[in-house]
Amino acid sequence: MAMAPSFSAISIFPLAPTESGAATKVITQSSLLSFHAAARLTPQMSSAKSTLQSSFFDGNTATIGKGKSTSLGPISDLNYTRADARFGVGVLEIRAKAAILDGERLTSQEEMTVVDVDLGDRSYPIYIGSGLLDKPHLLQRHIKGKGILVVTNTTVAPLYLEKVVAALKHGGSSTIVESVILPDGEKYKDMETLIKIFDKAIETRMDRRCTFIALGGGVIGDMCGFAAASFLRGVNFIQIPTTLMAQVDSSVGGKTGVNHPLGKNMIGAFYQPQCVLVDTDTLDTLPVRELASGVAEVVKYGLIRDADFFEWLEKNMEALLARDSSALAYAVKRSCENKAEVVSLDEKEGGIRATLNLGHTFGHAIEAGIGYGEWLHGEAVAAGMVMAADMSHRLGWIDEFLLHRILNLLERSKVPTTLPEGMTVEKFKNIMAVDKKVADGRLRMILLKGPLGNCVFTGDYSPKALNETLSYFCHT
Repeated sequence: MAMAPSFSAISIFPLAPTESGAATKVITQSSLLSFHAAARLTPQMSSAKSTLQSSFFDGNTATIGKGKSTSLGPISDLNYTRADARFGVGVLEIRAKAAILDGERLTSQEEMTVVDVDLGDRSYPIYIGSGLLDKPHLLQRHIKGKGILVVTNTTVAPLYLEKVVAALKHGGSSTIVESVILPDGEKYKDMETLIKIFDKAIETRMDRRCTFIALGGGVIGDMCGFAAASFLRGVNFIQIPTTLMAQVDSSVGGKTGVNHPLGKNMIGAFYQPQCVLVDTDTLDTLPVRELASGVAEVVKYGLIRDADFFEWLEKNMEALLARDSSALAYAVKRSCENKAEVVSLDEKEGGIRATLNLGHTFGHAIEAGIGYGEWLHGEAVAAGMVMAADMSHRLGWIDEFLLHRILNLLERSKVPTTLPEGMTVEKFKNIMAVDKKVADGRLRMILLKGPLGNCVFTGDYSPKALNETLSYFCHT
């Protein structure tokens, strides 16, 4: 892995051509110290480096939002580049040796990234980095009232609950921190377990200004988020994901809910958190099987929209599984950037967001068919992605070479690529008939189509191809 440079890079991204040249928000999108301040620039401004410099920078201070500024060390370089012609995005890059953001001095060695989920007045940051649980201000800045309920499980609580409580109380904070520790596992993602969160919240007299904090993997995040959406008709909510699966997928985007015996995630709500805090150090305690399960979701982003990332994964899969810190940090960052962009475009899954469910139609059927918790979610999704790729190939939408690349990468990821015992064609069809993507009696699916990095969400496919895929996998 390349060594981090001794400077920070600050880039201004234009949102849309307007009369105003005021910067609006901070977004970081690099594992280095890299601040990306979103701005509105006129076409004339975007063609003149000197105009950009005079509009945004006074000496060594960059204005990045109303009432906020970042103080820079000596500026060593200033450059404007056209980053993406498709969206008219340009980059103003300023290199400096250090920066001060919100009063805290940062250097490139700290390697914290902030990815912004842009949802208007419900936008929120995803903080990504090592040792973030030791930075109390990151959590405290998103706490609004005095009451806090930390929701975690029997596996994570002994590892991180005390540290999170200490961060919340740091500096003599007057907050009242309560916790509820749930049993661990997908089989407990149900209404009966959910009620335990409400019981604790009511017993400890949490009010409408309280904050629920999810400390754990995807199951805890989904249940805590649904509880926050429902308790007193909605209270503040923070995600602290501790599994790779949760860090790259389930903690971002506001999907919350619980399972029903007849289907996965059938009861829930879209409810966005105030922030997501990803401390990559928590992956050090993650079991090998859980790590591989999370990698399956990482591979998904490369397949559906990011061919360069897929190729990077082909080169770095062994480093990921070996928990190389640089590789993991990059994979989490790149995954969150992909997820954040899709969620910003389609929060409630009316179109493009559905593509994030590649492999999930088959995968959810596997989980429900063999019993929740028998396979990890990522394991079922991995097998589901292989089935989706096979069906796409049968439809003539991808070539055989890409099909083999997908299978090879998932096999190297140490996740299942064939079905568990007991899954039959009939069982698949019965479970998929109540899938959330069924519309007017037609099962819509996410399938690969075209070159690597392209997919479609469609109900317009040959049922014969689906039947052939099911028959092939259920007999192997």
